[in-house]
Formats: sequence, C-alpha cells, structure tokens
Amino acid sequence: MVRSGREKLTGDVEVDETFIGGKESGQKEDGTGKTGRGSIEKVLVVVATECLGKQLGRVRFKCIESASGKNLMEFIEENIEHGSKIITDGWRGYDSLSDSVNYTHEKKIISGSGHEAHDLLPHVHMVDSLLKRWINGTHQGRISSKHLEFYLDEYAFRFNRKLSTYRGKVFYRLVQQAMTTAPVPLKILTGKENKLHV
Repeated sequence: MVRSGREKLTGDVEVDETFIGGKESGQKEDGTGKTGRGSIEKVLVVVATECLGKQLGRVRFKCIESASGKNLMEFIEENIEHGSKIITDGWRGYDSLSDSVNYTHEKKIISGSGHEAHDLLPHVHMVDSLLKRWINGTHQGRISSKHLEFYLDEYAFRFNRKLSTYRGKVFYRLVQQAMTTAPVPLKILTGKENKLHV
C-alpha cells in the first residue's frame, strides 16, 4: 500500500514516538509469558503528522529499534520535505534538527510546561490514539509484531484518503499501486524461507 516515489509530508509536521502493543493479560510484570495467538510485544513506532490548522493532514509511520538521533533523522529525511517545520517534544534524539539547514525545528518541551503531551503535540497524539483504537477494534489487538509495518502501511493508506469523496477511487488507487509496486515475496512477509514446493 506504499506508492514508490510518493510525495513527502510538507508544511508544519509533528513528529513523536509511541509504543504499539504492551502487556497482555496473563503476562508477568516483566512482559514474559506471552499469551494468546498473535500477541504483540511492544514495538517502538515513530509517527509524523501534517498539521493543517486544527485538521490532521497525511501521516507516516515507521517501526524503529530505538529513538536514537540516527533512527529519527533517517525517518525525517525519508518522509518530510526539506523546508518544512518539524515540531517535536524535548527528546534529545531530535537535537540535530536545531542545527539542520534543511528544516525549521520547533521544540515543545513537556517537562515543567504544565501541559500534557497531547496538549502540546495534539495532531500526532490524535493519530496515535486513532491508530491504537483501529488495532484494538478492527484487529482485536491480535497482530504480530513482525507484520506491524504492513499494518501501519495499510492504516496510513486509509487515513491519507479519509476525505476522498469517491470511495471507488480509493479502490482504484489500491489496484493501481498493486500494479506498479514490486511484489513482496512470502519469505519477507513471513520472515522465513518459503518451505512450499510447487
């Protein structure tokens, strides 16, 4: 569901990280004792959301191993157009943005501000909330962490077309992208070699 060469996010863009998944019922405090088919472990996801006044614009997601400056800057370069204003919290992983000539950086430090994170970065926190509601509602929270990136791509595809007045065009775009996007082999989808012999 990701179109190659798609346009990057532009304008004012909020960026933050969130954990998807968490402790399942029956798990110990340390998170061990995975229960149920498809139980998901916590996965760190970086989220970017265009701010169109009070409205939500397009979104981008990526699973990352850690919120290091390297991982965050790589995500920003891949998904946000140069010249955009990037709005973040006070996390030090974004510090290099302040020295960047490619972006304007607005830092909203939550600690000591008297505000909650969702007050200072409302767009990205709304997307986080809607994403988690979709996972828990549509998928009953039963998604595998190894497939999470594909679920995030699906959600971004749907979300970025939420205002489409022609629902048939969304299906048309999906078919169009399927025809122009390289296939994803089963071993990539499953994370292992295909053992079926034809």
